[in-house]
Amino acid sequence: MRRSSPEADLTIDARATRAAVTAATATTGATGAWTEDQPPARRRFADIGGAGGFALELGGALPSVRVAYETWGTPRRGADGTIVNAVLVLHALTGDAHVSGDAEPGQPTPGWWNGLIGAGRALDPAHWFVVASNVLGGCQGTTGPAATAPDGRPWGSRFPRITVRDQVAVEVRLADHLEIGTYAAVIGGSMGGMRALEWTISHPDRVGAALVLATDAAATADQIGLQSAQIIAIQNDPDWCAGDYYDGSGPQAGLGLARRIAHLSYRSELDLERRFGREPQPGEDPLDDGRFAVQSYLDHHARKLQHRFDAGTYVALTDTMNTHDVGRGRGGVAAALASIVRPVVVAGIDTDRLYPLRLQAQLAELIPTCTGLDVVASEYGHDGFLIEIDAVSALVAKTLALVEDRF
Repeated sequence: MRRSSPEADLTIDARATRAAVTAATATTGATGAWTEDQPPARRRFADIGGAGGFALELGGALPSVRVAYETWGTPRRGADGTIVNAVLVLHALTGDAHVSGDAEPGQPTPGWWNGLIGAGRALDPAHWFVVASNVLGGCQGTTGPAATAPDGRPWGSRFPRITVRDQVAVEVRLADHLEIGTYAAVIGGSMGGMRALEWTISHPDRVGAALVLATDAAATADQIGLQSAQIIAIQNDPDWCAGDYYDGSGPQAGLGLARRIAHLSYRSELDLERRFGREPQPGEDPLDDGRFAVQSYLDHHARKLQHRFDAGTYVALTDTMNTHDVGRGRGGVAAALASIVRPVVVAGIDTDRLYPLRLQAQLAELIPTCTGLDVVASEYGHDGFLIEIDAVSALVAKTLALVEDRF
C-alpha cells in the first residue's frame, strides 16, 4: 500500500496501534487491577497510616494505606519479641507481592522470581521468614490509583504523586505491623533495587544487609526520557480521561504502547536479533500489512500487561522512577552513598541497556561497605535480573552470608 505523506503514516500507525489491542480491550475492561470482589489468593492485608494519615514527600497525605503482602516461612522471635529472621524482597515496576508460587484465581501470574524461595533454595523458608509487599501506588491490593478512596470511588486523578522514599516509608510501617525490628536483608532489582538502596540510607537501623541489583542511585536523562514517553503514550490515549477512566473502557491502547516501548529497553539488541531478526510472523507478510515476528512479540507482551495491570498505576510508578534520586536533600549522590553503613552487594547485568553497568559501578565505588561490583552475564539485557535465577540466587546467598552470624 502506498502512503501519501508522513502525516498519513502517523494517522494510519495510530489506528493500527489501537486496532492491535482491540481483542484485548474487549476482555480486560478499564483496568487489570486486582479488586476486592476477586479472590485474595495468597494476599494478606495490613491497614497502616495512623490518626494523622500518611504524609508524602512531595506534599499532601493519604488518610490511610492498605498494603497487600505475602509471606513464606515461619517467623522466629528474639528476646524482645520482634521477628529476627525476616528478609524483604522488593518487586520492580510491574511486579507485585507474588514472588513465588503458581497463578490461581485472583492471581493472574505465577511468581516473578520463581526458583528463589523454597526448600534448599537461596531463601529457604525453613530458615528465613520472607516478606514481599505490593508497592505503594500498585494495583494488586495496595493503595494506588485503582484502589477505592474513602468516598467509595477509585482514587484516579486524585491519587497524589509519590516517591521511592514514600514507598519505603510504607514498607517500614508494614515491618512495624508485622513486628519485624530489623530485616536480615532487603533484596531488589530495578525499581526494587531503588527501594533496597533507599532502605540502607534512610533506615540503616532496620537493615542487616542489602542486595542492590540492576539499578542506579538516581534516574538518568536517558531513563527519564524513555519513561516519560511511556507516560505520554498513556495520557494521550483518548480513554485516559485525565486518570478517571474506571467507568469507561480505559486507556488500554496507551498502556499497550507504553509496554511495547518499555519492553524494548528490557531486552538486549542481541537477544532480539537472535530470536527474531527480520523474520515475519508465521502466516503474515510484513510487506502486505502483516507483522514481523518481533512486532507480534511486543503485541503479546502488551496484551499480557493489559490483562493484569492498571494504566494509572503505570503512570504513578513510572513517575516515581523518574524522581528517584538518593542524593536529593542529602548533599548529592556521593554524600548519600558515603553515608551507608550496612553491607551492600551491588550487581548488574552485562547487557543491560536501560541500567548499564557503569551505573552499578558508580554504586560499588561510592558505597563504602561494598567490596566490588558483581556482574551477571546474560544475553537478555535488563530482564536478566529476572531470568538468570541461578546467578541471582548466588547473589542472595552472598548477601545473607554477610549477616549469618547476626540472624
